[in-house]
Amino acid sequence: MGKTEAPRCSRRGCRAEATWALVWNNPKLHTPDRRKVWTACDEHREYLSTFLDMRGFLRETVPMAEFEG
Repeated sequence: MGKTEAPRCSRRGCRAEATWALVWNNPKLHTPDRRKVWTACDEHREYLSTFLDMRGFLRETVPMAEFEG
């Protein structure tokens, strides 16, 4: 059985281990109950959260240790 790799940050070019789950959806494309997830390291959490929030997509930010996806 293979080892499961830890989630990596969704920021382009970053290969750091993700410590945050950014839960979002695009209301123009997705039903209200649909959720998508970007993962973020501590360094890129604010950048990715701001990107999603400015578009009205961000629903919640959850530590990876508590995320149930």
